[in-house]
Amino acid sequence: MPDDFYMREALALAGIAEAHGEVPVGAVVVSDGAIIGRGYNQPITSHDPSAHAEIIALRDAASRSGNYRLTGCELYVTLEPCVMCAGAIMHARIARLVIGAADPKTGACGSVVNLFSEAALNHHAAVVTGVLAAECGARLSAFFSQRRQALK
Repeated sequence: MPDDFYMREALALAGIAEAHGEVPVGAVVVSDGAIIGRGYNQPITSHDPSAHAEIIALRDAASRSGNYRLTGCELYVTLEPCVMCAGAIMHARIARLVIGAADPKTGACGSVVNLFSEAALNHHAAVVTGVLAAECGARLSAFFSQRRQALK
């Protein structure tokens, strides 16, 4: 399947996050062409600062596979991961990270810092950026625009 297919699955999960009042970010873990992990942002509703879409998807995939090491898997996420999520991606041994929209405020895969290019770290996923970036970015922009309007 092409990257667009899996990113659209992640976008659908972002919609669930948004429906719950969360920042609309979704993620899927893919192994041998099959989605084995799904996640969407839940830190507000779960009262858990680590409940980012990536973390939820990694936990789901690890649980389903019976192993926290997700060697050979790909992670698709609608927004560039933060430092916490990038660290979890490294520890899970994700082979390939596919990102929708860049995050110029907290992105740890090239926007603010790039942990995956840090030679001192022991795992380096291949990183692909900009897959359905316009759609991913538009969803986030619309969400924050609505939030700002509600405050007026």
